[in-house]
Amino acid sequence: MSAVEPDVPGVDPTIPSVARMYDYYLGGKDNFPSDRAAAEKIIGIVPEVRETARDNRAFIGKAVRLMAEQGVCQFLDIGAGLPTQDNVHQIAQRVVPDARVVYVDNDPIVLTHARALLAENPYTLAVWGDVTDPAAILRDPEVSAHLDFGRPVGLLMSAVLHFVQGDQQTSDIVKTLRAPLVPGSHLLISHFYSPDADDPKVKAGQQVYKATKPGTLIARPLRQIAGYFDGLSLLEPGLVPVKSWRPDSELDRQAAVDLAVPGLVGAVGRLA
Repeated sequence: MSAVEPDVPGVDPTIPSVARMYDYYLGGKDNFPSDRAAAEKIIGIVPEVRETARDNRAFIGKAVRLMAEQGVCQFLDIGAGLPTQDNVHQIAQRVVPDARVVYVDNDPIVLTHARALLAENPYTLAVWGDVTDPAAILRDPEVSAHLDFGRPVGLLMSAVLHFVQGDQQTSDIVKTLRAPLVPGSHLLISHFYSPDADDPKVKAGQQVYKATKPGTLIARPLRQIAGYFDGLSLLEPGLVPVKSWRPDSELDRQAAVDLAVPGLVGAVGRLA
């Protein structure tokens, strides 16, 4: 357990958690009726949300494998969520057996499951941390002991920044977490995007997420999400819907990159 972890209150099963809703989208079993009810409301608004969640996992997997193949052997996963098949450490350690991974989350159920999964993996650990306090994550003695920031790190913030309310705060979070990265490091972000903040589906989805922990869902424009990568070299194909990031199938490869509708976009940038 992290030395800086506070007294985490007991889980309230009546309040939907975005981590457990995401687990439900992926077909997992680590969720409560409240999570399933909220997730079903989102599915009613956006029927493709399950597919998007799977596409996001595939995006993470392809990107982590690529980073490991390019020599990155350390990963910091912020807002890691509940363990699934092909987690970051499993993918990275297939390429680099002693790759080091730190998972960070503030959901007690996530931490309980992650620590149980990782109990016998000396190269991987899970610590308590909140994306809204990035400096505390970097100060965590377990994080600093496990990762060497003098060497390249893969920094992952997948589907987490759109749960941070303020635009300036979100930019500051990214800047703080990027600050210690050295050349050769990579930044992965996926984020909820909408070309129209007043889109009825976006508004309806935001109403559902108001009742969850953390109680917000922010759709940001592409230019703002792209700004998190300022100064980095974006890997091809750049900032695109997660399904379109280096697609595996020819069918997906031929599909149009549709940015005219709300969805989850992602990119990977490299610090030269």
